[in-house]
Amino acid sequence: MHFNRVVCLFAFALSTAALGETAPPPQRTITLEECVQLALQHNLDIQIQRYNPQIALFNLRSMYGSYNPSLSLGFSEGNSQQLPGYNPLYGSYPGATDQNENFSAGVSGLLPWGTSYEVGANLGNTDFASTLIVTNIVTDPVTGEPVSTNATAVPISRRQVSGNMGVLTLRQPLLQGFWIDGTRYNIALSKNSLKSSELGVRYQIMTTITSVESSYYTLIYSFDEVKVQEKAVELAEKLLAENKKRVEVGAMAPLDEKQAEAQLASSKADLLTAQRNLAVSQNSLKALLTDDYSHWHGTELRPATKLVAVPVSLDTRESWGRALAQRPDILQARLNLDRLGVALTYQKNQIYPRFDVVGRVGYSASSRNYDGALRQWGQGDAPFSSIGVEFSMPLGNQAARNSYKTAKAQREQEELRIKQMEQGVMMTIDNAITLVRTSLERVNATREARVYSQAAMDAEVKKLENGKSTNFEVLRLQRDLTSAMSAEIQALAAYNVALAQLAFAEGTTLERHKLDFTLK
Repeated sequence: MHFNRVVCLFAFALSTAALGETAPPPQRTITLEECVQLALQHNLDIQIQRYNPQIALFNLRSMYGSYNPSLSLGFSEGNSQQLPGYNPLYGSYPGATDQNENFSAGVSGLLPWGTSYEVGANLGNTDFASTLIVTNIVTDPVTGEPVSTNATAVPISRRQVSGNMGVLTLRQPLLQGFWIDGTRYNIALSKNSLKSSELGVRYQIMTTITSVESSYYTLIYSFDEVKVQEKAVELAEKLLAENKKRVEVGAMAPLDEKQAEAQLASSKADLLTAQRNLAVSQNSLKALLTDDYSHWHGTELRPATKLVAVPVSLDTRESWGRALAQRPDILQARLNLDRLGVALTYQKNQIYPRFDVVGRVGYSASSRNYDGALRQWGQGDAPFSSIGVEFSMPLGNQAARNSYKTAKAQREQEELRIKQMEQGVMMTIDNAITLVRTSLERVNATREARVYSQAAMDAEVKKLENGKSTNFEVLRLQRDLTSAMSAEIQALAAYNVALAQLAFAEGTTLERHKLDFTLK
C-alpha cells in the first residue's frame, strides 16, 4: 500500500512537471483602438516614413543657405625683376627688384529678389626700385656752349600704397532671372517636396491602420473558426460514441461506425488547419504593432471584441467628393503638378536674354604709406561710381526654347495622369461600396443558413435516434452546419474589412478612428 502511494505521488509529480513544460503562453486581451495606438508608436513602416519630412526640411533649409553671405579674405606678395642694361652716356647699370603686397576683404551674396551684391576693399603696397640718371653738362664760360656731358646712374627706391575702400557692387537682372532664378526655383521645389513627404507619412499611417484593422478582424475570425472546428470535433466525437453503442447492441452496422471515425479524423484535421491559421494571424498582427518582434513572440493576443455587422449609410457621390478632396496620393499628384508648373515658369524665364543693371560705388586712395591711404579713405577725397547695363543671349537660344517645350509637355502629361488617377479612385470607391453592401447582405444570408443548418441537424439527429434516418445523412448535416458557421463568421470579418477598405479609399481612415494627423 505504501509502495502504491509512492508510485502515485511520483506519477503526480511527473504529470505536474509535464504540465509546467507545456504551460500556456501569457495572454493579452487587446482592443482595436489599442492596436492602432501601438502601431502609430512602433510600426516600422511608419517610423521609416517619418524620416522623409525631416530630410525634406533639412534640404529646404540648405536651399535657403544660398542667401547666406560669403566672407572672403586674401593676401598676396610678390616681386618683379628689372634686367640690368647699358647706356652709352654712363655705361652699364644694374637691375632692380620691385616688391609688392596686396590685402583684400569682401562680403558677397544674393538677395531673395535676385539681386547679387559684393562689398569689399583692397589695399596694395609696392616698393619700386629703379635707376635715376643724373646728367652733368659742362659749358664754356665765354661762349656758353656745352663742352662736355657726362651722366651718372643713381639707384633709387620709393613706396606707393593704393587701393579701393567701401566698394559696393550690385547686379539686378531685369529679364532672365528676374521673377525666378535657380535659387528661388530650388527653394520652391524643396517646399513642394516637404509638403509631399508629409502627405506620404499620412498615406503610410492610413495604410498601416487599414492593415491593422484587417489583421484584427482576421484574428477574431481565426479564433471563432477554431471554436467552430472544435465544435465540429465535439459533435463528431459524440456521434462516434453513440454509433459505437448502437454497433455494440446490433442496432447499427459497423460500416456506419467507420464513417463516423472518418468524419472525426477529418474534423481534427480541419481543427489543426484552423489553429495554424490562428497562429499566422497572431504573427501578422504582432508584426504591425511592434518594432521588437521577439518581445511579443511568446504572447497570445486575444481580441477584446466580437465580430458584429453595423449597417452604415452609403452615398457614392459624397464618397467621391471626400476622396478627391483629401486622399494623400491625389494631393501628392497635385503637388507634383505644381512642381511641374514651377519648372515651366523657370524654363520660360530662361528663354529671355540676360539684361542686367550693374552699379558700383566706392572710394579710392593713393599715398606713400598706409596712414596716408587710410586718411584719404576716411575723408572720402576720391569717390568713384559707375552704372551700366549688360546684355547677353545665345544666338538661336535652341536649348532654352526646347527645355520650355519639354516642361510644358510634362505638365500637360501630368494633368492627364491626375485625371486618370481620379477616375481610378472613383471606380475603386464604387467597387468598395458595392462590396460593403453585398458583404452586409452576405452576413444576413449566412446567419440564416447557419440557423437553418442547426435546426436541420438537430432534427436529423432525433430521427437517427428513432431509427428514421441514416448515419450518412447526420454526418452530411454536421458538415453543412460547420460550413455554415464558418461562412457566417467569415462574412462578418469580410464586412468589417470592407468598411476599413472603403474608408481608406475615401481617405477618411484617420477620421474613422478619430485621429488628428500632426507631424512633430
